[in-house]
Amino acid sequence: MLDLERLSECITWIDLSFVERRRTPGWAIQVGIRCHLAGMSLRDASQFLDELGVKRSHVAVHEWVHKADLQPISTVTADQLAVDEKMIRLNGQDHWLYGAVDPQTNEICHVSLFPTTTKQTTRWFLDELHRRYQLDDVLFLVDDANYLGPVLAEDGYRFQMIPHGNR
Repeated sequence: MLDLERLSECITWIDLSFVERRRTPGWAIQVGIRCHLAGMSLRDASQFLDELGVKRSHVAVHEWVHKADLQPISTVTADQLAVDEKMIRLNGQDHWLYGAVDPQTNEICHVSLFPTTTKQTTRWFLDELHRRYQLDDVLFLVDDANYLGPVLAEDGYRFQMIPHGNR
């Protein structure tokens, strides 16, 4: 069902520079993306566009959302999230993988990969996570990672350090 509260928030312009072919009018792409972001299924967004006279498949709407690098906002029902960072090696280069997991269900909520780890990359990850899940009252469970604890403390998040345990 469509979540009308999401539509009442400040509407920012969606950058359509990813569009290569101009088969679909820009306003229709915007409407399709916004309908999906507001909670419509991809098929419903496609059918809505059809009612407006623009025939596009649900796959096309999915591609627009994916290429615009936007996803529907979800709300985590858990009151805790385990967050960690891990250095991994890809093609001989070090990268840092940040992840957030619901400790009750072990569901991976969000992951991001960065070429380095700093306070700023940690903030970027937390901003992405907060934007996607609206984490106002969530308690973050973290280990003694270099930047997670200090950034969470500096930015006013609730968190608990669990150095070697079940996070």
